[in-house]
Amino acid sequence: MPAKPSTTGTPTPEMHYRHEILATDREAVLRIVESTGFFNAQELLIAIELVDERLAKGPSSGYFFVFAECAPQGTVAYTCYGPVPGSQESYDLYWIAVDRSQQGHGVGRSLIRETERAIAGLGGRRVYIETSSRGEYRPTREFYLNVGYREEALVRNYYARGEHKVIYVKRIPPLRQGASRPR
Repeated sequence: MPAKPSTTGTPTPEMHYRHEILATDREAVLRIVESTGFFNAQELLIAIELVDERLAKGPSSGYFFVFAECAPQGTVAYTCYGPVPGSQESYDLYWIAVDRSQQGHGVGRSLIRETERAIAGLGGRRVYIETSSRGEYRPTREFYLNVGYREEALVRNYYARGEHKVIYVKRIPPLRQGASRPR
């Protein structure tokens, strides 16, 4: 599915989405997450562990992915999401990462919409996202607000003293009849 034009005035390259995971995605995820400059070494390992878990266990891992690809760059962004254990319609968005060279061109906005469509196809109605309150995450928090999420909770001193967990939520509509479901 091609991406919609960017709201920044810069045209977004033709984007295609892939929902199945490949062994080569391990390297792509590491490259993308490293390029952002936001994540520490432990967080990089977590990103790779989720890929490994999905590769090893398939859908029973509870981790689902959407990869954004465009020519000639290849995979430029991805999301990882899964059902909230014990809930009926709630999903967590564990990761959304866009290669630094592609940021600000509408890739993240388009990718999160595709991910919400996939979640709706699995029966999800609410998506939860958590992030840090640190100053460098302000653009991330603004992005979530700009794509329709609202701040649901603030858990003080969660990550460290003075670094709070901010939780966002968005209610998503059910998948339209006749729309294709992700694999």
